[in-house]
Amino acid sequence: MHRLNAPLVQWIKLVIAGSLYILFALWLGNLWILIGLPLIFDLYISKFIPWSWWKECKNQKIRKIVEWVDAIVFALVAVYFINLFLFQNYKIPTGSLEKTLLIGDHLFVSKVAYGPRTPNTPFSFPLVQHTFPVINTKSYLENPQWESRRLKGLGKVERNDIVVFNFPAGDTVVLGKQAEDYESVFFEAGLTQLKNKGIAIEKLKAEGVDLRKVCLQIGRNVVIENKDVYGELVYRPVDRRENYVKRCVGLPGDRLQLIERELYINGQKQNRPEGIQHYCKVTASQSLSEDLFDRLDVTKENASYAFLGNDPEGNFVYLFPLNKVRQQQLKRIGYILAVDEKNISDLTESEQTTFPAGYNPNWTVDNYGPIWIPKAGTSIKITLENLALYERIIRNYEGNKLEVKDKTIYINGKEAKTYTFAMDYYWMMGDNRHNSADSRVWGFVPENHIVGQPLFVWLSLNQDKGWFSGKIRFNRFFKDARN
Repeated sequence: MHRLNAPLVQWIKLVIAGSLYILFALWLGNLWILIGLPLIFDLYISKFIPWSWWKECKNQKIRKIVEWVDAIVFALVAVYFINLFLFQNYKIPTGSLEKTLLIGDHLFVSKVAYGPRTPNTPFSFPLVQHTFPVINTKSYLENPQWESRRLKGLGKVERNDIVVFNFPAGDTVVLGKQAEDYESVFFEAGLTQLKNKGIAIEKLKAEGVDLRKVCLQIGRNVVIENKDVYGELVYRPVDRRENYVKRCVGLPGDRLQLIERELYINGQKQNRPEGIQHYCKVTASQSLSEDLFDRLDVTKENASYAFLGNDPEGNFVYLFPLNKVRQQQLKRIGYILAVDEKNISDLTESEQTTFPAGYNPNWTVDNYGPIWIPKAGTSIKITLENLALYERIIRNYEGNKLEVKDKTIYINGKEAKTYTFAMDYYWMMGDNRHNSADSRVWGFVPENHIVGQPLFVWLSLNQDKGWFSGKIRFNRFFKDARN
């Protein structure tokens, strides 16, 4: 009985810890974990279990080693739960959101903004997404895998929110081309194989052959058989797929279209957020300086190929991405003769493959759609014509068996003429519209892939600068990253 005669401060700690534990169980919606309450009671009050046995050890070396192990384990567990349920760090690796967010920005991402998810893979190393660096081994155990669900959050995804999410096309990954949608890789590999064999593509189309299906089948085999070129083909659970950050421009149930670079939702032209930029052709009477590129926030990656040459009048012609604000700033400079925003197809013959790969050759990143974004509980008619738009959802994201036999669609062994979506889906695009692999390339983002919302920039490092020449962007510290 004397074990229960604990100081008042221990009882206060027990009430606080126990209350937080009960609230956590209610938040998870899993009352089974309340069986851990007796352990919390023992930790603070009864102390039947010798939790700090090592403190009584007479061997100083053992005591020190166990003390360090105890501290490291506690830190790892704390980081695991904070990273899983509350917040995480995210570093901007590419320029897809310039000028809103820059390469080298480190973001503080809130997982409670939209509600954190319970993990698919509970046994994983904190702060490592899927692969340990250097040793290149998985940072998680594939089994067990739990069905993930979203806990209650502070809000929901709204139009124009900047969102961190798991790369939806990362369910299957071609390791040699991880940044690309695997279907695009398969399609391009299959198309190249047909051309190398001298097969006339136009003739196949005229004969009514489903070129997309044929290229995907052939391309998959090409990728598997040429690991030295493409690398391994692997599968990753939802929570182990790469983290991406883009702007949500399309919500469940929206009809979306891009016409001459302008975004239309449900037939209404949308105002551009301030950071949206496209490639512009800039004509100047003199060469542009590196200082000007700095003031325009044009990275060396873009500036390195900005100069196109001289026109017949001897003027200097450049090509680099600018938003509307930067375009106006540039036009006010006396030696700038013209600033013309362009479609990417006007600038290069190599057009980026759009989602779904091989579906509509007339779709480009500037002229795309219309396309309907699926909404949970909504049923649509499924045909051979529109199946390519939604087959990945039906098969990969919602776990159905999908087959096409004799031009008839079967879902889970039954003939299907309609399909009812189980989840909401979103359409994500980068603000750097001509330099962003986004939903125009790899499609819809399922609701169970949403990770969280970036709140602010806590560190920003300029990859083009040295440590003593402006590498740290102090002016971006604590910048609001939500818009």
